[in-house]
Order: sequence, then C-alpha cells, then structure tokens
Amino acid sequence: MNYHTFFKKLLLSLLFLVTTTTLFAQTIVSGVVTDANTKQPLSFVSVAFTGSTIGVSTNADGKFVLRSANPQTQLQVSFLGYKTATLAVTAGKEQVINVKLFPESRQLTEVTVKGQKRPKYTNRDNPAVELIRKVIENKDKNRPENYDYVEYKTYDKMQFSFLNVSDKLAQKKFFRKYKFMFDNRDSVTIPGKSLLPFYLNEKVSQTYYRKNPADKKVKVLGERGVNFGGAIDSDGIGQYFKHMYAEIDIYDANVLFLTNQWMSPISSLAPSFYKFFITDTVTTDDNAKLVELSFTPRNTTDRLFEGRMLITLDGNYAVQKAVLYANRNINLNYVKSMQVELDFDKNPDGRYHLSKSHTIADFAYNKESQKGFLGIRSLVYGNYLINNKQPDTTYTAVESEVGSDLVKHRSEEFWQQNRLDTLTRAESKVYKNIDSLTNMPAYKRTLDIASLLLFGYKSFGKFEVGPASAFYSFNPVEGFRLRAGGRTTPEFSTRIFFETYAAYGFKDERWKYFFSTTYSLNNKSIYKFPQHYIRASFQRDTKIPGLVLDFVREDNFLLSFKRGDNDKYLYNDIYRLDYVHEFRSKFSFKVGFNKWTQEPAGSLKFNTVQNGNVLSDRYLTTSEVSLNLRYAPNEQYYQGKMFRTPIINGYPIFNLSYTRGFKGFFGGEYNYHSLLGRVDKHFYLSFLGFLDVWGEAGHIFGKVPYPLLNIHRANQTYAYDINSFNLMNFLEFVSDDYQAIGLDQHFQGFFFNKIPLFKKLKWREVVSFKALYGSLRTENNPNLQQDLYKFPVTEEGAPITYSLGKTPYIEGSVGIENIFKFVRVDLVRRFNYLDHPNAPEWGVRMRIKFDF
Repeated sequence: MNYHTFFKKLLLSLLFLVTTTTLFAQTIVSGVVTDANTKQPLSFVSVAFTGSTIGVSTNADGKFVLRSANPQTQLQVSFLGYKTATLAVTAGKEQVINVKLFPESRQLTEVTVKGQKRPKYTNRDNPAVELIRKVIENKDKNRPENYDYVEYKTYDKMQFSFLNVSDKLAQKKFFRKYKFMFDNRDSVTIPGKSLLPFYLNEKVSQTYYRKNPADKKVKVLGERGVNFGGAIDSDGIGQYFKHMYAEIDIYDANVLFLTNQWMSPISSLAPSFYKFFITDTVTTDDNAKLVELSFTPRNTTDRLFEGRMLITLDGNYAVQKAVLYANRNINLNYVKSMQVELDFDKNPDGRYHLSKSHTIADFAYNKESQKGFLGIRSLVYGNYLINNKQPDTTYTAVESEVGSDLVKHRSEEFWQQNRLDTLTRAESKVYKNIDSLTNMPAYKRTLDIASLLLFGYKSFGKFEVGPASAFYSFNPVEGFRLRAGGRTTPEFSTRIFFETYAAYGFKDERWKYFFSTTYSLNNKSIYKFPQHYIRASFQRDTKIPGLVLDFVREDNFLLSFKRGDNDKYLYNDIYRLDYVHEFRSKFSFKVGFNKWTQEPAGSLKFNTVQNGNVLSDRYLTTSEVSLNLRYAPNEQYYQGKMFRTPIINGYPIFNLSYTRGFKGFFGGEYNYHSLLGRVDKHFYLSFLGFLDVWGEAGHIFGKVPYPLLNIHRANQTYAYDINSFNLMNFLEFVSDDYQAIGLDQHFQGFFFNKIPLFKKLKWREVVSFKALYGSLRTENNPNLQQDLYKFPVTEEGAPITYSLGKTPYIEGSVGIENIFKFVRVDLVRRFNYLDHPNAPEWGVRMRIKFDF
C-alpha cells in the first residue's frame, strides 16, 4: 500500500468519525424541579441552556426535557421568588438532572420575623386582570373567522402507548411470541417514562373557509392508521380518541376536552373564576414584547385549567403561546396528568394563527399507579393563507373523502411530502408491528375471548354467536328461558347480512324465534355510516307492553329481576320490511311496512263487554306503513365491526315518525294515524357539568283499542333508565295525545368537591326530573265504548291501567354517580297518582356508566 492511499483512507476515516460524532452528539437533559424546603414539584419554571435561545418550562409535575443538537455545558433554572440555579451539563450526552430551588428570602439567626398577612387576591387594580380583559376584548378579531378567506393544511397525528410496561412481562411464556412489540420502546419522548406505542393514526387535510356567506370545507387528502382486525374497528377507535382529544380553540368561551367542557382562561367569565398573575416578560427575535400571564382556578376543585399564556403588546393582545394543565384536585377519572400546548405564528398583518397544538394525557385506573397508557395528539397547521379568494365551488360544504380507497392508500412518498411533523423511531414501527400482530393465531384467539367478554359475541369468522347475556333468562310467563342465536359478519358478505335466534320457554312450552335478511345497497357494512339497506324480518316472541329500555336487551338475565307484578305479556308475530337511507348531511329516513299480530299472555286479556256478556279475542292484527325522519347534525359514532354508538355532542337530535294503519289490508283490523316527535339535546354547562334534556309529543288519530294506544314507557326493573319512568308500573298509563319531558343534570362533583374529606371519594351529584301529560278522547276510552278492549285489571278486578287526568305524572330523583368510578345510584321519588295499586312512592335504582 502506498502512503498516498494510506493517508487518503485515514483522512476519510477521521472525517467520517468527526461527522458521526457531530450528528449524534445531541445534548439531552431531563429532570424534575422541586422546592428545596417543601420537596414539592414546581410548575412553569424556566429551564434553558446558558448562552442559547433553547429553553422550556416545567409541566404540572415539575418535569422538563431539554434538547440541543449542539454541545451544551451549562443549565440555568430560574423562577420568580427563587434563587436562579446554574448547573454543569455533560456536552453531547443524555442525562437526568433533578434541581432543587431555594427561596430568595433568607432566615436571620436568633431573630423572629413576623411577615405581613398575605394580601387577598383581588381583581381591582390588578394589572394581570386588566391585561386579560384586553385579551378578551380583542379576541374576536384574533380568530381566523375574522378574515374574509382562510385556507391551510393540517397534519393530525394521534398516538397511544402503554406506559412503563415491565421488562419481566415480556419474558413470561405467554408474551414471548410478542417480543417484537415489547422491543419497540420509546424512552425519550416523555422523560422518565417508557412508552410502548400500540395505536397510530395520521391524517392530512386541506381547509377552506369563507366568511360571507359562511362556508367551510375540509377535504381529507390522506389518512392512514393501524388495523387491529377481528371485532375491533380501528376507525371507530380513532373517532372516539379524537372526541376525547378534541381540537382546542382557546378563543372559545368553553372548550371540549376529555368528553367534558372546560372554561377557557380567556372566556368573558374568566376573571370571575380564575386568578391571573404577570410572571415574566419576553422579547422575541424580532424585538416584539410579550407578557407571560399565569393563571390558576380560584377554587382548585372546579373543572378549570391552570397554566400560562404569552400575550402580545402590539395592540392586538393576541395569544402567542398557551400551556394548559389540569390541576390535581379536580374530580377527573383515570387521568393522572394532562397538558395542552398551543403555539401561534404571526401573519403578515401582525396577527397570529394557531400553528401547532400538542396534547398529552396520562391515563391510569388510579393516580398512584405508574402504569397505564398515554395518549398524544399533535396538530400542525401549514401553508396558511389569508384573504386568498377561491372559486365559490371550493367552499361548498360537502362531506370530505374520509374512507375512500384513494385517501386510505396513499404512498409512502405522499406521507414524506405532506407530513408536517416527524414520526419518532418507535412510531415509525407501529404500522408494521400491528400488522404482524393481527396475523398471529395467538392474537386472534385472544381477540375472540375479549370480544365474548366485552360484546357478548363469539366469532367463527363468517358467523358469530351471541349475545351471551341473553342465553338464559326467566319471567312469569315463560319461566326458565334458553336462547341461542347469531349473525353473519362482513367476512361472509358486505352486501347481505343474516341474523337469527331461537328461544324456548319451559313454562309456556313455546318456541320463539327471529330471522332477518338485510341487503346493503351501497356495498358497505350495514353498521357503517352512511347506512343504505333493505331489511326483511320475522319475529315471534314475548314482550311486556310499554317496556322500552334504551340500554340493554329485554331478555338480558339481569332484567329478569323486576319489582311488583309483571305477568301481563304479549305474544307477538311481527313481519317487517324496512328501507333505510342515511345521507352525509346526517339526515336519514326509514320507510317500513309492518304486519303485527298480538296475542295476550299471562293474566293479560283482550276482553270486550257486549250486552252484559264478556267476549275474549285471542288475536289483534294490524297492518301499518311508517315513515321515520331523523336529523342529527354533526353526529359522529363510536364504530365497531358489528355495532355503532353515537358520540354525544352539543347538537340537537330530531326525530319525527308517522304511522298509518290500514283496515282490511293484510288482515289489519283498524284504520288510524299516529304521529310522534322527539328532540334530544346535550347541554354543556362548563364547570357546572352538563344537562341532558329530551322532549316528545305524540297523537293518535282514529279509534283504536288500548294495545294500539301510546302505552307509556314504564320500568319495573332495578336499573335506572334515562328515557323511562322508573316508578311507573307496566301498562299503568295510556293516552292518544301526550307531551313528555325529561331532564338529567350532572354536576360532576361541583358541590361534593368542596366538602373536606368527602371530596376524596370523587363522587358526583346528579338530579333528574320527568313529567308526562296526556289525555284520552271519548272514542278511545273503553269505559265509554263497549266495542273496545277493557283496560287490564288485577285478579280482584281492580283497574291497573288509566288515562292521565288534568294532573301530569311527575317523578324525580337525586343520586350519586362515579361510585367506584362507574356506578350511579338514584333515590327516585314519585310525586302523584300514589293511590294506584302497587304504586311505589320511593325507589332506589342503579346504573352502570364509565366516564372521565
């Protein structure tokens, strides 16, 4: 080897070594800042590398992480009222440095110092409050909607990870086959915590906004996410996660987060509920002056934020940055810590727009646990243009392309060009890892078991058996009842679906069964939005008149336990044909034909009295056509493979139903018209919780027997039902014209949280009220019409069914929810009609509900 070649290789080697060292010599410092005396963590402490512009503030737990691509040797930690600390840092290394700050005040030896009483916080002559009032006064002009035209691109990344999974778990025999999952850990993103990502969803969209006439179009350009396979619907999970981590607009009076409403620190009411402090002044690179304004709730048990904001002093009084935390004292389930960071960039006109939103929440069953899972949602806004007018068609409010094959199958090159943020090393492996996981037989078996336990169905690929909760039940008419059934899955077909069950009562010795065939007209699962299908079905089964439970099947084993007498049943033969069509505007309609034959069972009778003689009918047959209209603006769903559940929002839901009965058509015995309308509304009340309100009204035109009247929803089970009257007996009230209202107020612990010791239970107050007003025309009153079925009576001949008089039926309840974090118990009071047989004045009811 000649010397020239040797020195050339040596020079290249040294150059490679220097370059590699430079690339990987990143200085990373993490740690916790505490008060040296109290040992308590300090929030909002400034931590920076000395002589640089790189700095952060500690979070609600006093934690920080600081990174620099250049070598750093000193760390400066400063906080108002404390001595500034300067500490040595090892350049080019990842290290943990915990800092103790000492108060600036010094204690004199052998001298007793009596300080003045801490002045009471007040808004009067408070410069911080004067500043926040300026922000409130100017917030309308700082919103994007104040421009005539706005357009921007959004990159939305949602990630969930298991937290601090033990290394020993991966060594257990059952988990060894999943080693590739356990190896994909992230110990850098959150200092002191090990993340094991299991969920990732990315979306890129383009938004166009026009002020006048107001229109907004969001066009999804690309979306990708993990697919868990089996009974788990990844899109549905994503919808629910994004509902939990809703986009936060700090300029709104109230913001929705973790399914609850929080008052914004720049709400017009904020000075009455928050304390504000000027804690720092900042000068930006372009010499703009900013004021750091810190805030905390006046009452730390109220569901309010704490944190800080940077406010501009250029006359716009805009928010340039905001960091929001949830304090530890609020009544919030499962959330150990939460942080929202909002960054704003300056527009050419000097105002600011949101450029990044970063939300982190740490979840666990109890706040002491070091394990659980952690969710992160990052929204990055780019290509921001103001007053760039587009053609009118651009702003037409049409549904985005979510779900299309084009959007969901973008190339890797597309994501590299359009991703406005970066994936961590661990995140970049999630897609491949979950894909490998779903192809493992062991995972599929585990998923089958979980599906049976959670949803009650056991999958066999193209067919699934269930629900398990209905396999066994009992009632006074059927006695011991066994049932088995199932349904096809989208693996069988995305066009046609079958569902069936068979049941047998050992007391009445009768078979009951059901069969339906559904044909999808849009080649999508009938459980997916938007639905468009035709369904034909036949059902032969029992039913209690007036029992309509909104949360569970009637033959659920737990509902076999009922109070009072409940032996008045119907055997029903129901032939149905339905056409359902949902539109992307969230308007839908259903047109149906129904032939219904009712046969009285138990002690129920279809009796008429003519010329002093009692005549009994065995069957009542009706033939009906119906039209149901529904409008639920901005409705979203928690979507499963074989079910969907609406996600509650603040928009009203309207339902209107019309039914026409035909005499002589397919055996129908009566002509009549029925009209029913209902409105549901969820009201967010900020720190006072939320209120659910429903109202409905119905009217029947024509002469009909009592089984065809409005038999009002009664509940003799021990479960509390939101939409039923929980102390009304089955068949107790009927009407042909009625109006009803229900209110369910959840205070979310607003009062209990202010009671010492009691607040540690984390219980929450709930109050409800229901009223029903109705009437019965003479032509439908069997006491006045001999040819109508007589109202049911007891064995002694006492009436049990009534029409409502001038006084409405009223019941109310007070209750406690969040017992053990999921149990609600209500003490229910019935206020009138107490002279009716077996009419309870008081009752205790329970409901299971999981909530944050």
